[in-house]
Amino acid sequence: MVRSILLRGFDQDIANKIGKYMEDHGINFIREFVPIKVEQIEEGTPGRLKVTAKSTKGNQIIEGEYNTVLLAIGRDSCTRKIGLDKVGVQINEKTGKIPVNDEEQTNVPYIYAVGDILQDKLELTPVAIQAGRLLVQRLYAGATSKCDYVNVPTTVFTPLEYGACGYSEETAVEKFGEENIEVYHSHFWPLEWTVPSRDNNKCYAKIICNIQDNERVIGFHVLGPNAGEVTQGFAAAIKCGMTKEQLDSTIGIHPVCAEVCI
Repeated sequence: MVRSILLRGFDQDIANKIGKYMEDHGINFIREFVPIKVEQIEEGTPGRLKVTAKSTKGNQIIEGEYNTVLLAIGRDSCTRKIGLDKVGVQINEKTGKIPVNDEEQTNVPYIYAVGDILQDKLELTPVAIQAGRLLVQRLYAGATSKCDYVNVPTTVFTPLEYGACGYSEETAVEKFGEENIEVYHSHFWPLEWTVPSRDNNKCYAKIICNIQDNERVIGFHVLGPNAGEVTQGFAAAIKCGMTKEQLDSTIGIHPVCAEVCI
């Protein structure tokens, strides 16, 4: 059951490809509905549950019976009862998130925040660790490096694994303008899938470049086996300012999935 879109915050071209892949493999998405009631109608393992759901676009109600229900309810920032109001730290009253500047400094100059409680930042453990390390180094070791919240490699472990780093296509268009970005993309067939003739041309890679900055790579997206392993290496190159020309001049390793990005 999907409230609105798949993988909110990620590249929607990629998200839709993942959704199509899952549907092709037997997953039935009930789109634009949310559960409003779950009732047990039969005990046992697994038993039976009746789910009542309401449309997000109107008043339509549907019901269905299932043996297992898993709710992805998201997370909440538990910042409202830890005394931040007593020292004057501002929070987003709706989400509990804390606005900070590019040095993780709150509106109270001597109070800093890092991690999942930050407003408009990624909720990822490695990001929180990196931001915390850099903050300590700036405060106590005279360093100046700030956390890069854009070029963050991440992986979604969907049935067709998704690795990403940098901007989604939608965000790149919004930030730089459609006329200033170039998108290079390709479907591919991993070698290990060829022998069993599995899912030809379902895997996909996309590189987003900023035309105005010497076609610097600003977005990297790949769908396929071990996408996270592939993405981690390319993330280092993106951090170094890799351009499309440099990517094209790199010799690929054959036969591996990563060579489709070269």
